[in-house]
Amino acid sequence: MKKFKWMAMFTAIILLLSACGSESSSGSGGEKKIKWKFGHLADENHIWHKTALEFADLVKEKTDGQIEITVYPSNQLGGETDTINSIKAGTADLVISGETMANWSPKAALMAVPYAFRDANHLQKVVEGDIGKEIEEEIKEKVGLTPLYYHTRAPRNLTSNKPISTPEDLKGFSMRVPNVPLFLDAWKAAGAKPQVMDFNEVFTGLQQNVIDGQENPVDLIHSGGLYEVQKYVNETEHVYSWIYILVGNKQFEALSEDNKKAVKEAAKEAQAFGEDLFDKEIKEYEQKLKDEGMKFNEVDQDAFREVMKPAIKESLTDEQYKLYEEILAVE
Repeated sequence: MKKFKWMAMFTAIILLLSACGSESSSGSGGEKKIKWKFGHLADENHIWHKTALEFADLVKEKTDGQIEITVYPSNQLGGETDTINSIKAGTADLVISGETMANWSPKAALMAVPYAFRDANHLQKVVEGDIGKEIEEEIKEKVGLTPLYYHTRAPRNLTSNKPISTPEDLKGFSMRVPNVPLFLDAWKAAGAKPQVMDFNEVFTGLQQNVIDGQENPVDLIHSGGLYEVQKYVNETEHVYSWIYILVGNKQFEALSEDNKKAVKEAAKEAQAFGEDLFDKEIKEYEQKLKDEGMKFNEVDQDAFREVMKPAIKESLTDEQYKLYEEILAVE
């Protein structure tokens, strides 16, 4: 009888372990098999998801099947912050995140400061240079996540149901921003009434008139189906930014040296794959939004830049502002 009780307890323990985020089992050759969960907010047609699937295939191939990554799009594992917390708890393993990490890592706020980057070329020089490395190190230390590769994002634009061309048009305008204090302060300074909301709540918020608008790159405007509830893309182009694909430090450090090397190689190849997709698809997303009936409205960007400047200086700490000035100085 004791034997049967022991076997029942053993079975229960195995079932419990199999429910965890990073699952382990033996492969056909007896090697340890690792199963990672990768959650992000974009839909299945988005560049991030397509690249994530490519990355998962590359990792599986380069580790001879030892690491299997299942990708969960459309916030299936929860919102961005939820997924980061799940990684810390060990029930998820990878996420796509950017300036939201400023809630843990102050330097991550510089990933999306309004009007900090002149264009995509300026952005790339910063990300792949010393400033980018400095930000990555702090994310690793303070968020507990290891950046693997990144996506350049299309510039963020403001959407609405009325044309917004100058800051004066923002009076009484209620809008969603991500959980980034700097965004709240900048849009308040511009005259809007910003509020924090998870991206998965934005469509309903617009549909029910809880908010009047939101700001995001054209790919996420399309991915979120916002063309169904918004008429205008106002070309503020207020933020050029990038976003990282990250794995939990503990999950990454638990790998063998060979598997760490394989994951890094896969990440480098996924980076190139994503860049090719980005170049091809961003213009297509703009056209798709136009085809869905959205109108692109020209904006006085200098006016928005000027009204946001004081809020940026006031919102950033001395250390952050120093890094901001270093970014502006990159040629």
